[in-house]
Amino acid sequence: MGTCAQMLKGPSSYQAAPILKAKDNPAGFLIFEAPVETHFGAERERDFGVDSEVHCVTMPLPAPDAPASQRLALDCRTLLDHRVGKGVCGCCGALRPRYKRLVDNIFPEDPEDGLVKANMEKLTFYALSAPEKLDRIGAYLSERLSRDVARHRYGYVCIAMEALDQLLMACHCQSINLFVESFLKMVRKLLESDKPSLQILGTNSFVKFANIEEDTPSYHRSYDFFVSRFSEMCHSSYEDPDIRTKIRMAGIKGLQGVVRKTVNDELQANIWDPQHMDKIVPSLLFNLQSGERTESRSPSPLQASEKEKESPVELTERCFRELLGRAAYGNIKNAVTPVLMHLDNHSLWEGKTFAVRCFKIIMYSIQSQHSHLVIQQLLGHLDANSKNSATVRAGIVEVLLEAAAIAASGSVGPTVLEVFNTLLRQLRLSVDYELTGSYDGSTNIGTKIIKAHEERQLQEAVIRTIGSFANTLPTYQRSEVMLFIMGKIPVPGMHPALPSTGSGPEGTRMIQVMLLKSLVQVTAGFQTTNMLTALPSSFLEPLLSFSLTEDPEVRLLVLQILLSLIDRHDNRPKFSNISIITDISALKLKVDKCSRQDNLFMKKHGQHLYRHIYLGCKEQSSGQQHYETLFALLGLLSVELANEEVVVDLIRLALALQDLALSTDEGMPVFNRCAVHALAAAYLNLICQLTTVPAFCQHIHEVIEVRQKESPYLLPEAVFVEHPKLPSSLDKVEGDVLFLQSKITEVLGGSGYNTDRLATPYIPQYTGKEPQQYSLVL
Repeated sequence: MGTCAQMLKGPSSYQAAPILKAKDNPAGFLIFEAPVETHFGAERERDFGVDSEVHCVTMPLPAPDAPASQRLALDCRTLLDHRVGKGVCGCCGALRPRYKRLVDNIFPEDPEDGLVKANMEKLTFYALSAPEKLDRIGAYLSERLSRDVARHRYGYVCIAMEALDQLLMACHCQSINLFVESFLKMVRKLLESDKPSLQILGTNSFVKFANIEEDTPSYHRSYDFFVSRFSEMCHSSYEDPDIRTKIRMAGIKGLQGVVRKTVNDELQANIWDPQHMDKIVPSLLFNLQSGERTESRSPSPLQASEKEKESPVELTERCFRELLGRAAYGNIKNAVTPVLMHLDNHSLWEGKTFAVRCFKIIMYSIQSQHSHLVIQQLLGHLDANSKNSATVRAGIVEVLLEAAAIAASGSVGPTVLEVFNTLLRQLRLSVDYELTGSYDGSTNIGTKIIKAHEERQLQEAVIRTIGSFANTLPTYQRSEVMLFIMGKIPVPGMHPALPSTGSGPEGTRMIQVMLLKSLVQVTAGFQTTNMLTALPSSFLEPLLSFSLTEDPEVRLLVLQILLSLIDRHDNRPKFSNISIITDISALKLKVDKCSRQDNLFMKKHGQHLYRHIYLGCKEQSSGQQHYETLFALLGLLSVELANEEVVVDLIRLALALQDLALSTDEGMPVFNRCAVHALAAAYLNLICQLTTVPAFCQHIHEVIEVRQKESPYLLPEAVFVEHPKLPSSLDKVEGDVLFLQSKITEVLGGSGYNTDRLATPYIPQYTGKEPQQYSLVL
C-alpha cells in the first residue's frame, strides 16, 4: 500500500492534493477515485493513459495476508510493470505510457497479418500532435526490434521497420533528429545481421530515409558505418547467385542513399573525403566491371527498361553518374583518383575497353567546365607510370584520346601546352626505351626487357591523341601548338640547345619522325583565312628545311603537313592520284579568288616553296608516293594561292623540272628521271586548263599525244604503276616529246602574261635564311 502511494504521489506539487478515496474490492486491486487532472496533470494523464471521464486508475493490491518479503516482491513487480515495456504479470497495462501502448497496438497477434493500419494511424496522429514524444517512440521501437531480432521473430521486425518508415515520412518536426538516431540504430542492427533478408530490409528503409529532406540540420550524425557496410555488401560473395545479386544491388542503393543524404549537407562529414571515396568508387567499379560490357551512353541516357533496372550494372552506372554529377570543382580529384587506383590494382589499363568505358561515364557525367581537371589527372597518372609497361601506358593514352574527344566542346583547359608537353615527353621516352631496350638506359641482366612492337603501338597511340587534342582547339591555339611541337624537333644547327637523346643519331631521327607525324595529326583539317598569321616564318622555315633531308620518310611527312596547311577547300583528295586529266571540270574543284593576304603570303614564301619542290624532285630516294604528293602540292598551290604571277612561276618551275630530268649531270636513276618527266606533264596539263588559254592547251595536248604514241614512259600512267616498263636509258628524249619553253612563252605572252619572267629559266636560289641541310642525314 505504501509503495503504490509513493508511485502515485509523484512530484511534491501533488502532495497538497486531497487524500484519495480507497476501497477494497474482491479482485484484489486498489482503486483510487479522484479528479485526475488535479493530482496528475495533463502530462501524467497522457503518460499513464488515465480515463478522464472515470477519473480513476487501478493498481494491483498485494494480498493483506502475504508475508512482508512477498509484499516487497509484489511491490517491485508493480514498479517494473510501469518502467519496462511489458510487465511481469501483465496486469498493469493501464499504467504504461500511452506512446508505448500505441506502439504495442500496431503489432498483431500473428505477424502474418501485418501492420495494424488503424492503430498505426493513431500512433502517427499521436506523434504529430505530441512531437516531443517522437524520440521516446523511436527508442521504444528500437528496443522492441532489437529483442525481436535476437529472438528471430522476423515478422515483427518487418512490422517495426514499416512503422518507422511511415513515421519518418509523416514527421518533419524539430524533434526528428533524436528519432532518426533510433531509426539509424535499428537500420544498423539489421545491416549487421547475417540474414540477407534483414540486410535488404534495412537498406530499403535507409534509402527511403535518404530521400527525405529534413527540416532541421544534424550536427553529430555519422554515416561512416553505412559507407563501410554498403561497400561490403557491394562485394558480397554469397553462394546463391540470385541472393548475391540482391545483396549487391542493395549495397549500391545504400551507397546512392548515403551520397544523396550527405552531399549537399555542409554539417555532415564530407562524403568526398578520400576515406569515403576509396570505399564507394571501387565498390561501384567492381559491380560495373562484373556485368556485361555494354557501350556507355550519352550524357542523357534513355529510360532503361524494367529488365535493365534489375541489372546491377545499369544500377551501378546510374549511381556512378549521379555521384559524379554532384561533384563540385574541388571534389573532382577525390572522385577520379580511386578510379585510377582501381584500374592500376586490377590491371585494367591493358584491356582498354573497361578503362575507356569508365572515363566515358566520367566525362559525360561531370560538369563540362571541369573536364580539363580529369584530363590533367590522366596526364599526371601517365607521368607516374612512365616506367611501367608499354601496354599500360598505351591504355592510359587511349583513355586520354577518348576523353579529349568528349571534351571537344571547348578548350582542354588553361594548360593547353602542358598537355602536349606531357605527350611529347612520353613520345621521346618511348623512343629511348625502344632503342636502348630498357627503362634505365642500361643493359643489365635484371633490367626489364622492352618489347619494341608494344612501344611502337604506344607511339602511334600518343600521336593519335595529340591529333585528337588539337582538334578540340580553336585556330589560334592550334597554331601555338604547331610552333610548340616544331620547337621540340631536334634540328642540328638550328636548335643546339635541345637536349640530345640517349639513343644516338638513330634516336634523333626517330624523334623527328614521331614529332612530324604528330604535326600531321595537328594540321589535319586545319583551315584559316589568313595564311600569314597561321603559318609564320618561325614555323614554315624550319618545316621546309626538313624537306631537304635525305631521309625519304621525313620528306614525305613534311609534304603531307604542307598539303594540310594549304588545302582550305577540301581539294586535296581530288589530286590524290597523279594522272593526265582530260577535263578538270570533272574534278569539281572549289576555287576562290586569291585574297590580298594570300598574295602577300606567296610573295614572302613562294620562292621557298618552289625551291623545296624542285629539290624534292631531285632526291634519288624519292619514290612514287613522293611524286604523287608533290603533284598534289603543285595542284593546291594553283587552286588555293595562285594569281597571275604565281601561275607564271609555277609554269617556269614545271619547265625547270623537265630540264632537270633531261640533265645527266645529277646522276639520277632512270625511274626518277621518268617520274619527273611524268610529273611535269601531268602538272602542265592541269595548269593549262586552269589558265584557259587555248593555244597553251593545244601545245600541251599535242606533246602528250606524241608521248602516248612514242614515249609512254614519260607519262604518269606508265610510270606510277606497280611494275613500270622503263627504258635502260633516257639519252634520246628530244623533239616533239618535250614541252617547249619558247612556244609556251609565246602563247602566254599573247594572252597578257609577263613574257619576261617566262623567258627566264627557273634556277633555285638559296635565300640565306635557312641552313643548307639537304646533304645531311638528320
